[in-house]
Amino acid sequence: MTRDVGEARREPPATLNDRLEGDIAPTHDPVIIREGDTYHVFSTGLGDGPDRIIAHRVSRDLIHWRKAPPPLAALPDWAARAIPGASNACAPDISHVGGRYRLYYSVSTFGSNRSAIGLLTSPTLDPSRADYAWRDEGMVVMSRPADDFNAIDPNFILDRRGRQWLALGSFWSGLKLIALEPATGKPRQAAQVPISIARRPVPIGAPDPVEAPFVIDHGGWYWLIASYDYCCKGNASTYYTVIGRSREVTGSYLGRDGSAMMQGGGTVLLRADLPEKDRFRGPGHVGHLRDADGTDYLVHHAYDRENKGAPTLRIVRLRWGSDGWPIAD
Repeated sequence: MTRDVGEARREPPATLNDRLEGDIAPTHDPVIIREGDTYHVFSTGLGDGPDRIIAHRVSRDLIHWRKAPPPLAALPDWAARAIPGASNACAPDISHVGGRYRLYYSVSTFGSNRSAIGLLTSPTLDPSRADYAWRDEGMVVMSRPADDFNAIDPNFILDRRGRQWLALGSFWSGLKLIALEPATGKPRQAAQVPISIARRPVPIGAPDPVEAPFVIDHGGWYWLIASYDYCCKGNASTYYTVIGRSREVTGSYLGRDGSAMMQGGGTVLLRADLPEKDRFRGPGHVGHLRDADGTDYLVHHAYDRENKGAPTLRIVRLRWGSDGWPIAD
């Protein structure tokens, strides 16, 4: 039977992810921001050379990506002293606050909560400008083995009252929120007790697989995105993302079904490709961009089975359904 031409044209349109090309792997824990006509993605430092500490990529169209100068050539002295054995910076977060860009980043060793979050600032992200220069602002917060949280995976939040916060956390007792001093971007009180916003209760002695908080302000709600289960295992990674919402930035965050993220609940937002496709595994560690035209995008990484499980940059559009809940496509 001859296939009708009109039928042939009803193929699903290519997604943004179908068109990504250039320097998109290895990319782990990406975040995204736009300055002028250029999109910037910062991510965990991987491999050798100038991208070993924090990687930096740029694009004019969200499709074609190339390497850009990294913000650090080596770990600052304070970080190397605070976290012995650390070889790179991971899970950065980028924001524009008070005329300067803030790049929060994590320093740790795998599986330990002896960790620290540092801060770099610059008036621009464009290396061609005369005022381009990253300034080391030092340590923001540190966790030690006696603490019940892990000071990695930072995310800066400006709430609707003008208050500044830093969300953070990986495993241990879950995701936390710390109030910041606006002028410095550091904790308002050095000894403040972090506010818990998400956790996954598990049997004593078992790991608590929740990390990578990112909070979005939309429609009168604060939306908390988190990554559940296990990253960093290549094609065997079980990472996926969930989302919940709250009227207050401090919580409590609930999924569409009312399940509490403080009890391991929430609504699934991103999962691995369906079994019949089965290519990109373990999607997680989400960053958000609200573009100049109001379009919402999420960046994340996933492990490419067709490229030896390499962590790869992925970008999806975030649409808001008639029920007010987001759909990633």
